Amino acid sequence: MGIGTSIFLIALGAILTFALDASVGGIDLDVVGWILMAAGVLGLIMTTLIWGRRRAVVTTSEQPVEYRRVEEPVEYRRVEERRDIAPPL
Repeated sequence: MGIGTSIFLIALGAILTFALDASVGGIDLDVVGWILMAAGVLGLIMTTLIWGRRRAVVTTSEQPVEYRRVEEPVEYRRVEERRDIAPPL
């Protein structure tokens, strides 16, 4: 669960618990609101812990100078064809 989803659950739970004064047959909206807020807080804590561990490890890998690949120089040769000499038999 991400941070956005956790905050959404907390807000929805708070609305159901504190702002809504309706009754639905067989469902206590206050309890549903508290459950949603608890799930949002738990999700926020878990997301923070997982992200904290993921960002704590920073590695860089760079090859030492002697192991780096050096580009070989490219040599261009111009081949000229002479037409004044007869080809070998």
